[in-house]
Amino acid sequence: MSTERDAAVTPEGATHEGEPHHNGLANRLNWLRAGVLGANDGIISTAGLVVGVAGATADRTAILAAGVAGLVAGALSMAGGEYVSVSTQRDTERAALRLEERELREMPEAEERELAEIYEEKGLSPELAARVARELTEKDALHAHADAELGIDPDNLTSPWQAAWASFVSFAVGALIPLVAIALPPVDVRVWACIVAVVVGLVLTGAISARLGNASARRAVVRNVVVGTLAMVVTYFVGVLFGVTVG
Repeated sequence: MSTERDAAVTPEGATHEGEPHHNGLANRLNWLRAGVLGANDGIISTAGLVVGVAGATADRTAILAAGVAGLVAGALSMAGGEYVSVSTQRDTERAALRLEERELREMPEAEERELAEIYEEKGLSPELAARVARELTEKDALHAHADAELGIDPDNLTSPWQAAWASFVSFAVGALIPLVAIALPPVDVRVWACIVAVVVGLVLTGAISARLGNASARRAVVRNVVVGTLAMVVTYFVGVLFGVTVG
């Protein structure tokens, strides 16, 4: 037997699969977005590094050493930054939940009125808002207030380890694209091969990030490609100038 959760009926009478709603969706989107951004950063920063070194020297070993060092340092930096950032967010969420728990213990009636006012502001009548607040409070007061007041799911707080690992792995994978592309081809085409590989990678990360954020894919892709290409051009000529000066 079908339910409202399984399907919805359109005004024309047609049915379609209902949109799934999961409590962990926001959390998954956070680390997915961290992963996409990590890959994007890995592509751009490593490409700029290896292309810059290639502008200064044709030594494959020197280019690979610089690229691998940049990959490891960048991946660790991204992972550490994400862990610290998300841990701070998680600590803030926990502190807000502890405060809400104390208020619910010390002033339950005032908190229920506050919850009713929130639903009134969303468009419910005072009577219906009071009823909703009362029933939600009776079922699970903390979850009701955390959702309405704080926008937090107490059972699904953001995971700093998920974000850190997503950033670490995605940065490393992204960094491998320019590293492999500049290390394998012959000297006379390695920079162009790297540029092509990086552009393809940036198109993919731009499109994925736009899809995750329900934004314009074209704008995200163009922005990614322009920024990445500019970084490679600048670092290449810096490498050329440095190589000429040292030479």
